[in-house]
Amino acid sequence: MHSGIRDGDPGKRAERGAFFGRRKGKRLRQHQADLFASLLPRLAIDLAQPAPAALESLFPDRVDSVRLEIGFGGAEHLLGEAERNPHMGFIGVEPFVNGMAKALAGIERKNLRNIRLHHGDATDLIAWVPAASVARVDLLYPDPWPKKRHWKRRFVQSDSIAAMARILRSGGEFRFASDIPHYVAWTLRRAMSAPDFAWTAERADDWRKPWPGFEGTRYEAKAKREGRTPCYLIFRKR
Repeated sequence: MHSGIRDGDPGKRAERGAFFGRRKGKRLRQHQADLFASLLPRLAIDLAQPAPAALESLFPDRVDSVRLEIGFGGAEHLLGEAERNPHMGFIGVEPFVNGMAKALAGIERKNLRNIRLHHGDATDLIAWVPAASVARVDLLYPDPWPKKRHWKRRFVQSDSIAAMARILRSGGEFRFASDIPHYVAWTLRRAMSAPDFAWTAERADDWRKPWPGFEGTRYEAKAKREGRTPCYLIFRKR
């Protein structure tokens, strides 16, 4: 992955409005650039407009529920989930140009009609989403910001945990995956301290193995090749 960003990396803010990381990496191919001009405007959520009372109305075809993926990176997980679950609506958030280009290319290739996109920071999208309107939030392999002085840049903070709890419906889930033990412990500590969440694990395999149907990503494959062991956490909204 390129510097400062991983698969599930949302826009990072130490303070509101402050962004950390690169928004653009490799130069886009012509067709990718064309998709930014043609397809993205049709799929992008306009945060300047009031949110609909039901997020399901954002999608052209009927969907039963809506899920959110924060920082989808190469979009492998987002595209795979949307393809396997055509009755669900998916909102993908990614501030980085190259990740968004991969999502747009995949949506076009697979002719997916159940994805909407936000090309920007996750905190803005979450603040816009109505309360109790999302069935699941996925945060996969976010940048761990390993240096202690940068921990405030991690997406998982007490306020972001509270913000995700606000938008999740009762029984909805926040799912997190990482190959960095310290970030796993960091997330576990903050989520379990939140009154709105309960960790669902009952045995070791519940965090050692991915949840059923998990769509792996290229970053996860790279982590395993390099000897790092992923951990998978599921927290349920009370």
